[in-house]
Amino acid sequence: MKKLLALLLTGTMVLSLGACGGGGSDSGSSDSGSSDSGSSSGTTLRLVNGKIEVDEQLKKLASVYEEETGVKVEIESMGGGVDIQGTLKGYYQGGNMPDIFVNGSIPDFENWEGMLVDMSDQAWVSDTDQAYVDEEYGTIGFPYTVEAIGLSYNKNILDQAGIDPASITGPDSLRQAFETLEAKKDELGLTAVVGYCAEVASLYWSTGNHLFANYLDAGLDRDDTTYIDMLNDGGQIDTDRMTDFAEMVQLFQEYSDPSLLVSGTYDQQILNFASGKYAFVTQGSWIGATMTSADADAYEAAGNFEVGMIPYTFEEGIDTILTNAPSWWSIYSESENVDAALDFIQWCSESTAQQILVEEAGFISPFKSCEYVASDPFAQTITDYQNAEKTSAWHWLEMTEGLAQNYTGQVFGDFAAGNLDVDGFVSTMQQVLQSAYAG
Repeated sequence: MKKLLALLLTGTMVLSLGACGGGGSDSGSSDSGSSDSGSSSGTTLRLVNGKIEVDEQLKKLASVYEEETGVKVEIESMGGGVDIQGTLKGYYQGGNMPDIFVNGSIPDFENWEGMLVDMSDQAWVSDTDQAYVDEEYGTIGFPYTVEAIGLSYNKNILDQAGIDPASITGPDSLRQAFETLEAKKDELGLTAVVGYCAEVASLYWSTGNHLFANYLDAGLDRDDTTYIDMLNDGGQIDTDRMTDFAEMVQLFQEYSDPSLLVSGTYDQQILNFASGKYAFVTQGSWIGATMTSADADAYEAAGNFEVGMIPYTFEEGIDTILTNAPSWWSIYSESENVDAALDFIQWCSESTAQQILVEEAGFISPFKSCEYVASDPFAQTITDYQNAEKTSAWHWLEMTEGLAQNYTGQVFGDFAAGNLDVDGFVSTMQQVLQSAYAG
């Protein structure tokens, strides 16, 4: 499969699936209780969903669609420990493929090379920047939600400190904000200005993928591949840009929680942010689900504060966050119901379906025309960036396999441990990247 234009973070998918609840699959019809009006049209679609926690909401979606069109949509939800792609391969071998199914990573799409419908001519495509597009096969993935990478903040704390997030436009203003917060730390009840963790064994994905992604894409147009192209050409970097990036990381280290900097866990990092102990945290929008579920009591005790997100402004004028769909729905090209599946996918991008997906399933809409905003703490800020067209892509997903776990994550860890200065971070990063790509 040729170079991909819109991709998914496998690590993020792991986190998302990890939050899906119990294992097993729920194979069956829409269970809506409505009459089987699908029989009047003779059309029944089957959709394999990878987020079992929204099974009930998707079945409601299917019920509404059946009432409107007479077309029945059977929702088959899988989650927890289920190997979705393995199950789909079994369906393929048994001649039992669904009409629509979820794909959540580059290898997922590669499993179905040449077997997915190109949806490039559909109306919904012009309404989103989050479709999965392949240079050879076209638009083969429909986005149903979106996630974002940016520097997350507690708006209540920034308000109390007199800091306008919009005033943070570069490294100088970022440092000034950190210094202001540090001076008022006791008054604000903060443990640290920023929750930044560079633990190597289990948080390499946070530093080596998500944070490093900003070196590759922050401030760029979504189709700008300058730095990922350099990286994939033998592990090259722009040393000036990498130096600016390293200075921002050094700032995080300076104002982080020292007890978690090199040995903290993801759970501790998010719990402390949800508890109001950090003004900023170096995690993306997926933490909203944790804050309102596992950490709900701590978040409520901290006042259910409003959150937001600013770009990683390691160079003056960087004004984008990084957004992408965590997974997509694709249409099997050998299905007897391709046209009906295309109609259903189009309907899912429109108002009636969007209201269900956003307000009931809690998805953050990837569609610019959507008038609904999810209850997720980060939904509004992502919607605002999308509407302002201030988003960059996730080209870090095109990095060579295992780069974060085996190479870049360790460099962030050594930097946090004090084994490297800024110049050392840049030179070591250059060395390990060249080594990774030479291999």
